[in-house]
Amino acid sequence: MMRLGQFCGVMLLLAMASPVLGQDRNYKVLATSKTSTMQKEMQAAGEGGYRFVAVMGGETAAGGKEVVVLMEKSSDNPGPYSYRLLATSKTSTLQKEMQEAGDAGYGVVGQTVFESLFGGKETAAILEKGGAPAERFEYKLLATSKTSTMEKELRQLAEDGYQAIGLTVGKTAVGGNELVVISRRKAK
Repeated sequence: MMRLGQFCGVMLLLAMASPVLGQDRNYKVLATSKTSTMQKEMQAAGEGGYRFVAVMGGETAAGGKEVVVLMEKSSDNPGPYSYRLLATSKTSTLQKEMQEAGDAGYGVVGQTVFESLFGGKETAAILEKGGAPAERFEYKLLATSKTSTMEKELRQLAEDGYQAIGLTVGKTAVGGNELVVISRRKAK
């Protein structure tokens, strides 16, 4: 049978070892209705070692129409990280900007719809660049209002070596409410 002193000693050792056994993690929740503000906040967090985890656009209880980003800082991925937030209602612009960022070593890590206070909806992509050299990708963005068309176009992209990495329903300048899929393949 273990004595109280031994029990306390074991508990103290476990408490001291817990950061080593588990992960040392910390989180930031960023929320704003302005893309420029989110870009600045993500960049500042990334420089402090925080890494993107998830994004969601919608209405929050206190903030109204916002985009909320979850970021994590952990001892196993110390950073720093750099971020680009691309948001537009024109799919051709988003495609071009994603590829330019991809060529600069950024990779798409998230996708959502950014809805401004004035009623505009933009499809947004979040790109990340970390400490290690990033794998380079070619990006393709598909947008259509018909699911059957999207499925057909995705099959063609798959045959061309692309993989879908994100889906949102966004309002684009040309097509109105559309399914928007971001896909990528390794750069040649």
